[in-house]
Amino acid sequence: MSAFKEYLIAIAVCSPLIMFIIAVTFRLLDNSTAIFLSKEIIIDSSYASVKLIKQHIKTTQDPEVKRRLKKALVFRRLHNVFMMLTVVLIPIVIISFFILLK
Repeated sequence: MSAFKEYLIAIAVCSPLIMFIIAVTFRLLDNSTAIFLSKEIIIDSSYASVKLIKQHIKTTQDPEVKRRLKKALVFRRLHNVFMMLTVVLIPIVIISFFILLK
């Protein structure tokens, strides 16, 4: 097997894992629940919904809280994007192995 194929296989195996690690990192950066609790807003789940975050962005008067909630919303979206990339990459990697190893 050529060196190029070996590098390609190594990258293919690691790419879903790397995407998953990046997604988990963005999930950890999304601290919307902590923002709500710091402002004494009681929520019923540790995972605040996007609808709830958007509602509080519209209704709050504090610009600092708005900024922090918008940032949390961006992290939430990035988390979802990288999780979707992870799910999409897994079958691509499996199919690529069958094609490359023929």
